[in-house]
Amino acid sequence: MALEELEIRLLLEGIFRHYGFDFRDYASASMRRRILGAMRAEQAQTISSLQEKVLHDADRMEQLLRALTVHVTSMFRDPDLYLTFRERVVPLLKTYPFVRIWHAGCSSGEEVYSMAILLHEEGLYERCRIYATDISESALYGARAGLFPLSSMKEYTANYQQAGGKKAFSEYYTASCDNALFRPLLRQNIVFAPHNLVTDGSFNDFNVILCRNVMIYFNKALQERVHRLLYASLTRLGVLALGRKESLRFTPHEACYEELEGFQKIYRKVQ
Repeated sequence: MALEELEIRLLLEGIFRHYGFDFRDYASASMRRRILGAMRAEQAQTISSLQEKVLHDADRMEQLLRALTVHVTSMFRDPDLYLTFRERVVPLLKTYPFVRIWHAGCSSGEEVYSMAILLHEEGLYERCRIYATDISESALYGARAGLFPLSSMKEYTANYQQAGGKKAFSEYYTASCDNALFRPLLRQNIVFAPHNLVTDGSFNDFNVILCRNVMIYFNKALQERVHRLLYASLTRLGVLALGRKESLRFTPHEACYEELEGFQKIYRKVQ
């Protein structure tokens, strides 16, 4: 086990130095599990042999990146969050002439399109700009296409309805073979771009930041680093939404926020 831990540290250090992706402060148990899974997929006998493959082959690094970054998402995931957002956050946003929203760790984009639909139905989308970022270029490539499995639409329709949807969900996409292609209208105010929460800094001032189910994979030091970044990126009276298993408690800026809705982990920056 001691040798395995050393190999993992060397692999993550090598990835950081060669590619700039910093996984060194991710939660160790989940990182070990994903690395061992990638090792089996590559038919590598040891973690050191996996390291040799990825440091000398950018395509294999991209495959490993997909294994190390978790992409668990769906449209209108946690419908109650979107319902609460409609009821509690949208009235605040309607007082702004222009709204900047950051979807940090957007994965393949399902939740970004969900927000675009919500804002469209609330008459806000025309004065919003959504910045959707992720560490994975391949995830962003899929997100830009707005193409999702048609087989998921039944689940997504149910989520949409529970989230307070106001139309027939099928109005927002057209069937294309086995996929659903979402309307170009929904993409026109979305900027998809790479951003690494671990190593990159703030790039704008935002009225809303959604960073949900990302930090559960980070250790405490890295969580605090990201919370400082989110705080610096959020305007005063801006809204922050976290995942249900995430919290502002014991973070550097806990006292700087008020709860808008505690169970849904929606907060407002007050200082």
